[in-house]
Parts: sequence; structure tokens; C-alpha cells
Amino acid sequence: MICNLCPRECGVDRSVSVGFCGMGEEITAAKAYLHRFEEPPISGDRGSGTVFFSGCNLNCVFCQNDKISHKKYGHKITFERLADIFYELEDKGAHNINLVTPSHFTYQILKALDIAKPYLKIPVVFNSSGYEKTHTLKMWEGYADIYLPDLKYVSSCLSEKYSKASDYFKYASAAILEMNRQAGDLQFDVNGILQKGLIIRHLILPGCYKDSISALKWISENISGEFLVSIMNQYTPNENVSGTKLDRRLSVFEYKKVLSFAEELELKGFSQKREAAKSIYTPIFDLEGI
Repeated sequence: MICNLCPRECGVDRSVSVGFCGMGEEITAAKAYLHRFEEPPISGDRGSGTVFFSGCNLNCVFCQNDKISHKKYGHKITFERLADIFYELEDKGAHNINLVTPSHFTYQILKALDIAKPYLKIPVVFNSSGYEKTHTLKMWEGYADIYLPDLKYVSSCLSEKYSKASDYFKYASAAILEMNRQAGDLQFDVNGILQKGLIIRHLILPGCYKDSISALKWISENISGEFLVSIMNQYTPNENVSGTKLDRRLSVFEYKKVLSFAEELELKGFSQKREAAKSIYTPIFDLEGI
């Protein structure tokens, strides 16, 4: 089948080759475990049942998951095995099934959910870079209960420079509006664990705080109903950014500027402490649970 699931529209037959995402037709995943470092209403006290899929349609130079997003690390599994992984995570106490970078395996994952979702008693999270086509997202309606997208950039210059996607905001903004339509207002259980809704993440990059302000402004002016914003301070330089403007930690000034603006806009959600920029919070991809 010719693949045009994502904005790259590379038109590759992934049964015989790989797309821009680096993946063929078979589901490839690198870890499935209880992730305890997501936002509080996602991880709760037992952890989020997170499945990390290999491959990605962005090429972010600062990616913390480079091993699986660009270096293709992972193990091939069937959709039947994926359905079993969902059951196993629920049995371990997961508050939800958290699908990280799932869109390039949309057809296969939806087959797994066709099997498992009628029996799952926990919500499904679509955890994404935001670089999505609304056409593909419509396929997830009724399957995804919670949307957890990034809004990485507004500036096309920044998105081209750091993620090789000059059209990032064009697609991400439309995608988040579609997610907002599907998710509706926030719904929590009696323990404060999110059951339905939208949380928009934004990672502040060094030297880019003005673009962060633009992103928050767009969210405030365009997203309706009840939703949450997660402003992240966890940026950590890697070897790929050596010698560039991203080769440093975020400054206190930059972080406070963005948080102050979010407060002015009265956006509700989460922010991270400076200690969040540590490798301990980055998963070790070792095929656990796969």
C-alpha cells in the first residue's frame, strides 16, 4: 500500500521499502512499560502504559529518543502481539495505554485496538510530535481518548532548521484543532486521572523563547473548551547539536519569560522544575515488554 499517512506524503510502498519515517509495513516497537514521568494525570501513581514505536516523520536534531526515531532500533511485532501488550500493561496497573509516535503505524495499531479496546477499562493516549495530517487523525476518532501532542514551533525557519519541516506549524496547528474537536473537554476519574481530553506540550528551546511565546499565544486564541498545556524545561543538548545555538541548557531568564506569559494568558497546566533536564527521565530502549 502506498503510504501518505503523514505530511511528508512520501508515497512509498512500505511493504517493499521504507518511508521517510524509516519504517516498513510491520509494527516496530522498542519498549512497553509503566512510564512514571509523564504529566501527573497521565502517569498517576501507577504509571502510564507506554508503548514506544520506532521511526518518526520529523528529523529533530535534539531528539532524546534518537535511538528509536532515527536509528531504527526496535523489534518487529504483529498487531495481535500488540493487542496482548495492551492487556499486559493494563494487568500491571497502567492508568492508560500511551502510544508514542504511532501515526505511521496507524492501520496496524487500529487493528490491534479493534481486538483490545472493547475489553480495555483504561483510556488510550495518542502521544505525538503534532506533525500530523487531519485525514489520518480522523481515522483515530473513537480509538484515541486522550490526545497528547507537541506544538514545537510556530516559526517555519526554526522548524526547517531543527526538524527539517518548514511546514510544521501549518500541519501541527490544523492537527491540534482536530484533536481538540475529537477530545472535547477534560474528563477525570475520581482519583484525578485523565480519561478524555487534550494536553498540549511545548518544549522550550535555547534561544527560541520568542517562538515559545508565539506558540502559547496561538493556543490561547485557537483552542476551545477545557484543555491543559504542559510547558517543558527538559531540553538537554546531545552530540548532534554540538557547535550550534542549541548546544546549551535553557536559561532561567528564558524559562521565566515563557512561564510568565503563560500566566498572563491564564493557561492551565503544568511546568517542569529545572531538574527535569536529566538523562534519568529519558527511557532506556531495551525491548522491555516487547
